[in-house]
Amino acid sequence: MQEETTPYDEAAHQVVELANRISDGNPDSDSWEVADGLLAGAVHYWLFARQPCEDPMCNECQPVSSAEQRLRALLELVEQLAQDSDYYHSVNDILLGRA
Repeated sequence: MQEETTPYDEAAHQVVELANRISDGNPDSDSWEVADGLLAGAVHYWLFARQPCEDPMCNECQPVSSAEQRLRALLELVEQLAQDSDYYHSVNDILLGRA
Protein backbone atom coordinates (compact mmCIF):
# COMPACT_ATOMS: atom_id res chain seq x y z
CA MET A 1 0.00 0.00 0.00
CA GLN A 2 1.40 3.40 -1.01
CA GLU A 3 1.30 6.33 1.41
CA GLU A 4 -0.71 9.33 0.28
CA THR A 5 1.49 12.28 -0.62
CA THR A 6 0.43 15.63 0.76
CA PRO A 7 0.88 18.92 -1.11
CA TYR A 8 3.51 19.80 1.54
CA ASP A 9 5.47 16.60 0.83
CA GLU A 10 5.16 17.08 -2.93
CA ALA A 11 6.36 20.70 -2.77
CA ALA A 12 9.36 19.80 -0.61
CA HIS A 13 10.25 16.92 -2.91
CA GLN A 14 9.93 19.07 -6.04
CA VAL A 15 12.21 21.77 -4.59
CA VAL A 16 14.94 19.21 -3.94
CA GLU A 17 14.46 17.77 -7.44
CA LEU A 18 14.65 21.27 -8.95
CA ALA A 19 17.88 21.99 -7.06
CA ASN A 20 19.36 18.73 -8.36
CA ARG A 21 18.31 19.51 -11.95
CA ILE A 22 19.77 23.03 -11.78
CA SER A 23 23.02 21.75 -10.28
CA ASP A 24 23.27 18.86 -12.76
CA GLY A 25 22.56 21.19 -15.69
CA ASN A 26 25.21 23.67 -14.54
CA PRO A 27 28.21 21.64 -13.36
CA ASP A 28 30.15 24.82 -12.54
CA SER A 29 27.33 26.26 -10.43
CA ASP A 30 27.81 27.03 -6.77
CA SER A 31 25.46 24.90 -4.65
CA TRP A 32 25.10 27.79 -2.19
CA GLU A 33 23.91 30.07 -5.00
CA VAL A 34 21.38 27.48 -6.14
CA ALA A 35 20.16 27.01 -2.56
CA ASP A 36 19.92 30.77 -1.97
CA GLY A 37 17.87 31.19 -5.16
CA LEU A 38 15.49 28.41 -4.16
CA LEU A 39 15.11 29.91 -0.71
CA ALA A 40 14.45 33.37 -2.21
CA GLY A 41 11.66 31.94 -4.36
CA ALA A 42 10.21 29.97 -1.46
CA VAL A 43 10.22 33.04 0.82
CA HIS A 44 8.58 35.12 -1.91
CA TYR A 45 5.81 32.54 -2.38
CA TRP A 46 5.35 32.00 1.37
CA LEU A 47 4.89 35.75 1.93
CA PHE A 48 2.46 35.92 -1.00
CA ALA A 49 0.45 32.98 0.37
CA ARG A 50 0.25 34.51 3.86
CA GLN A 51 -1.29 37.83 2.82
CA PRO A 52 -4.24 38.57 5.11
CA CYS A 53 -7.76 38.62 3.72
CA GLU A 54 -10.07 41.66 3.76
CA ASP A 55 -10.53 41.11 7.52
CA PRO A 56 -6.96 40.90 8.83
CA MET A 57 -8.31 40.26 12.32
CA CYS A 58 -10.13 37.05 11.36
CA ASN A 59 -8.94 34.00 13.28
CA GLU A 60 -6.84 32.67 10.40
CA CYS A 61 -5.23 35.97 9.38
CA GLN A 62 -4.71 37.65 12.74
CA PRO A 63 -1.35 35.95 13.46
CA VAL A 64 0.04 37.28 10.15
CA SER A 65 -1.84 40.57 9.86
CA SER A 66 1.28 42.73 9.58
CA ALA A 67 4.59 42.44 7.74
CA GLU A 68 6.44 42.08 11.04
CA GLN A 69 4.14 39.28 12.19
CA ARG A 70 4.55 37.46 8.87
CA LEU A 71 8.33 37.75 9.10
CA ARG A 72 8.32 36.49 12.69
CA ALA A 73 6.14 33.51 11.70
CA LEU A 74 8.40 32.79 8.73
CA LEU A 75 11.57 32.91 10.83
CA GLU A 76 10.04 30.60 13.45
CA LEU A 77 9.03 28.14 10.74
CA VAL A 78 12.46 28.24 9.10
CA GLU A 79 14.15 27.68 12.46
CA GLN A 80 11.95 24.66 13.18
CA LEU A 81 12.43 23.20 9.69
CA ALA A 82 16.20 23.65 9.98
CA GLN A 83 16.33 21.96 13.38
CA ASP A 84 14.25 19.07 12.06
CA SER A 85 16.54 18.59 9.05
CA ASP A 86 18.96 15.69 8.79
CA TYR A 87 21.52 18.28 7.69
CA TYR A 88 21.16 20.61 10.72
CA HIS A 89 24.30 19.24 12.34
CA SER A 90 27.46 18.50 10.40
CA VAL A 91 30.49 16.53 11.51
CA ASN A 92 32.49 19.64 10.57
CA ASP A 93 30.54 22.01 12.86
CA ILE A 94 32.56 23.97 15.36
CA LEU A 95 31.62 23.56 19.01
CA LEU A 96 30.52 20.00 18.28
CA GLY A 97 31.28 17.74 21.22
CA ARG A 98 33.70 14.96 20.39
CA ALA A 99 34.61 12.07 22.62
